Amino acid sequence: MGPQKLLSSRRWMNGFCWYARKMVRRSFSVFAIDDRALVQSPISDNAPLIVYANHPGWWDPIVGMLLCREYFPKRSYYAPIDAEALKKYPAFKKLGYYGIELDSSAGAVSFLKISSQILAMSDSSLWITPEGKFTDPRDSNRQFMPGISHLATKHPNVVCLPLAIEYPFLEERHPFALCRFGRPIRSEGDANKTDLNKHLLDAFRDTQGQLAHSVIRREFSGFRVLLQSKAKKHGNLFERPNG
Repeated sequence: MGPQKLLSSRRWMNGFCWYARKMVRRSFSVFAIDDRALVQSPISDNAPLIVYANHPGWWDPIVGMLLCREYFPKRSYYAPIDAEALKKYPAFKKLGYYGIELDSSAGAVSFLKISSQILAMSDSSLWITPEGKFTDPRDSNRQFMPGISHLATKHPNVVCLPLAIEYPFLEERHPFALCRFGRPIRSEGDANKTDLNKHLLDAFRDTQGQLAHSVIRREFSGFRVLLQSKAKKHGNLFERPNG
């Protein structure tokens, strides 16, 4: 695959997010996130940023773009996508997607090269799913692909932010879109790739487990509601305490 020109149009992103917000309101009872770990450990605007998440469903890219717009408004959004899918939907390029040939050594090399370009830009953010495939949010057996640790060691100031996502059905007709940020991990650049990959995986599994705990116990007082349906039937589940 030849060289790709990186695109991420703010105008296209603004327009898409406007439409995506309407989609989320129609399809979910609530879109909410526990962001306390990020609030407690804010990320510098000029630090290279990788947000790494699980991949439980079709909605993941929309969730990622909306979170990027909400929490990192000064940064452009970039994310890898299957090269064949990008050929079918070329407009995605303007939303920050770049094509990767999956399951090939050439694709892996291309991913690392393009992702490194993105991390070299101070106003960008890279959103990836290192499990590599759609995976049930309660499945903790899949290992991470090595790309994320390679990028983190190559860019010593990079910040890796865990993001766990679930779409559970609770007491209402429509599902909930629920997320949790883990504590940001700052790479020192001298870590062993294998050790760093394990550290990133362990941090993510911990974040994922805490989100699952909240869902199972219906404990959402620490969550911030980003969007909700007009019905608003969820009562006081998402009332966030002040402070």
